Amino acid sequence: MTDAARGAAIALALSGGGIRAMAFHLGVLRLLAERRLLERVERISTVSGGSLLVGLLLQEGGLRWPSSDSFASTIYPQLRTKLTSRSLQWGAVRQLLWPSNLRFLLSRANLLSMALQREWGVSARLAELPDIPEWSINGTTAESGKRFRFKRTDMGDYTLGYASPGNFPLASAMAVSAAFPGGFGPLKLDATHFEWRRRAWDAPAGSEERVDIGHKSLHLYDGGVYDNLGLEPFFDSGRGVSKHPAIAILVSDAGAPLRTGFSYFALSPFRLKRVADIMSDQAHALRVRTFSSYLQKGSGRGAFFYIGIPFGSAASSDLALFASSFPTTLRRLNFSEFDRLADHGYSVASQVEQEFGLPVA
Repeated sequence: MTDAARGAAIALALSGGGIRAMAFHLGVLRLLAERRLLERVERISTVSGGSLLVGLLLQEGGLRWPSSDSFASTIYPQLRTKLTSRSLQWGAVRQLLWPSNLRFLLSRANLLSMALQREWGVSARLAELPDIPEWSINGTTAESGKRFRFKRTDMGDYTLGYASPGNFPLASAMAVSAAFPGGFGPLKLDATHFEWRRRAWDAPAGSEERVDIGHKSLHLYDGGVYDNLGLEPFFDSGRGVSKHPAIAILVSDAGAPLRTGFSYFALSPFRLKRVADIMSDQAHALRVRTFSSYLQKGSGRGAFFYIGIPFGSAASSDLALFASSFPTTLRRLNFSEFDRLADHGYSVASQVEQEFGLPVA
């Protein structure tokens, strides 16, 4: 590790993957806390399960990013208890007990937002998020096909423009990021409630002009539809370079590997899903390869923690298989499931540290 890398700030990307990702990421964060690296996290980018995790983590910490000590002693055990005693997806279903919410039956991300507010206590607004770390909550705009991100100061995508979030609920941004197609569906955003501004490509900050985005409503899906790693805010995959050269990029990838096999009958709609899964897997693989190549070109650039890494003993390989094949769901975990997923995240981070090193304190 070079002297320049010692004490480097950290950009942390937490992937999607539902409850599987939430527990796996907690294991990775546990290792980082032991190494006293959480204090060095200056930027966070999250998708789906990663977004739900960071939102709940900040909620537990009074909207402050935790120190390594407070994470280990307080935040981790509290989230372990909550994720093994409550179900996010059944919380969303319970919102249908209010007849007025039946209109959200086909845009169920709205129901998840309500569950996060009513049952999980996520009452903050985006404007109340801490300045540091700067958090990008990633979704996908159906209308433009681009990454729609929520931040403390603004929200939008680079083709449509950006708007001040005002009193936009954190719970809704978290729900957008987890609104995977076929599961929760998109969150419908009334675009007329916001003033949208855009500037020309590479134009200086402050040159934004008011624009008509051409849509009265926006339909916002899971950020994993666009980039399930949450890597784009930190890394230019086209050029293979960091957007923030002085920051070490740590990526925790809990995405499920593409399963082998094809046993669908000729008219099965799941054939189309299989094709979509293959396309998504290839896009993911290209991002991973480009980022891995970037890491290999110099020390201290960051690290990549992948849920599918088998290592060590047969028991460790079995744990990797259990974790990587765990379904993408938001149901309640039992204690055994949580501990196995989190322990695997911790073990993967430890293995990466032993083989390649981490930014050191």
